[in-house]
Amino acid sequence: MSRRPPAATIRTQLLVPLRFPDGSATTARVYTFDGLVDGREHLALGLGDRARGAPPSDGTAPTLVRLHSECLTGDVFGSVRCDCGPQLHESIQRISAANGFLLYLRQEGRGIGLYAKLDAYALQDAGLDTYDANVTLGYDADERDYTAAAQMLHALGASRVALLSNNPDKARQLRRHGVAVVEEVPTGVYLSSANARYLRAKVRRGGHTLHIQGVERPGDEVVTADGGREA
Repeated sequence: MSRRPPAATIRTQLLVPLRFPDGSATTARVYTFDGLVDGREHLALGLGDRARGAPPSDGTAPTLVRLHSECLTGDVFGSVRCDCGPQLHESIQRISAANGFLLYLRQEGRGIGLYAKLDAYALQDAGLDTYDANVTLGYDADERDYTAAAQMLHALGASRVALLSNNPDKARQLRRHGVAVVEEVPTGVYLSSANARYLRAKVRRGGHTLHIQGVERPGDEVVTADGGREA
């Protein structure tokens, strides 16, 4: 059942030129908000024509949107233990071309914070996967809540979206809060020797739509040796 959250309002908006380590550049219209239910300082970046304050060329088309959870280690320092940095860069490029929004959400470590995330990394080095590490520290496997993200989209007038994500929970939560997710658009797969266990855990435990050879999502059918299928 869909239930629209309390209204948030746009607090400020300003143009910010962006430049990235590979030399690419763009301009974002950065929005801040009042009235977000979690009280955190989340940001929305309007990209492409949205940076210039223009509506999309086709008012019937959904707005391309990504909900990107903050990852200091990956986004800023380029850690390859996760795929966050490459996903962020890809999303900015794709959303700039499509005239949409990137929501940068202050939910480090799937909602547990930076220090706790690094504690979870230590447990992963000892053999736990990323979900069990969070639970061992006394947190939920994933503590992120996207109510504030839905508030931000409603405030921006983007209540009908194509969601750039491999995480089905983001779409479920947005729909629950009155955002029409009409399409789920996958990002690339940034698999490396450093993040392989992490990405496999996201598929097996979180149901992420990452296509990694030999790894099945929960509920997927697997073709058996005799040609039959099992759930």
